[in-house]
Amino acid sequence: MDLEEIKNTAIRAAYKAGEVLRKHFGHLERVEKKGAIDLLTIADIESEKTIIATIKERFPDHSLVAEESGGIHGDQDHCWIIDPLDGTTNFAHGLALFSVSIAYSFRGQVKLGIVLNPVSGELFTAVKGTGAKLNGRDIKVSGCPKIDDSLLVTGFPYNLPSVLEELMVRFKNCLLAAQGIRRLGSAALDLCFVACGRFDGFWEQNLKPWDTAAGWLVVEEAGGKVTDFDGGTYSPEKNQIIATNGLIHDQLLSILKKGISGFSDKESL
Repeated sequence: MDLEEIKNTAIRAAYKAGEVLRKHFGHLERVEKKGAIDLLTIADIESEKTIIATIKERFPDHSLVAEESGGIHGDQDHCWIIDPLDGTTNFAHGLALFSVSIAYSFRGQVKLGIVLNPVSGELFTAVKGTGAKLNGRDIKVSGCPKIDDSLLVTGFPYNLPSVLEELMVRFKNCLLAAQGIRRLGSAALDLCFVACGRFDGFWEQNLKPWDTAAGWLVVEEAGGKVTDFDGGTYSPEKNQIIATNGLIHDQLLSILKKGISGFSDKESL
């Protein structure tokens, strides 16, 4: 396993996909719906094809998990987790907050995370055990020690109606506790912005592995902490994520649990 070659391939794929997205950005003629508020564009499809082709050219035997095409069979020890356009709604509305997210895992352990904003040119990279970088420079999470001084970020799931009451309890608790909350619309960027100290904490539920796999590693390699809503070890297969600078993690966990005990497990899924 040559992580340097894998990293170079991931970066190359991200930039190629970014070119595709920039080509379509602001020029969409058609937007489809996968669900009531879950959008699909030609840019998603072309970006994903470009990423897969770039990876397969160098590593034809590797397996892939991609948002639009699902699983692509191969050597299960080597698996790429791909979101060709994280923030499709922003993209479709001409808002330049979206990203390409590519992660690589070896035997179930994420070893590499790449997140690119094609418009701003910000490239976040992380290799397990070597730290996180933004455009080649080391990044670290913030040093904010108190929730009331923190700026948080969150997102809302596509199955919003079924979890609205629970979601709003958590949102209200955090809104009252923190200095402020933002909602950007790209979980991968949310995580990377925690990693570089722009946000102090992030939480969201009902995300998919391709939404979080790369950004999760970027946060951890930047010195942050990532768990589920119960404080347990996080993995991209889990549907709840909290990522913080570590200093406010227990405070945020406590706030997110407040007033939630009356909700069933089903409502959290």
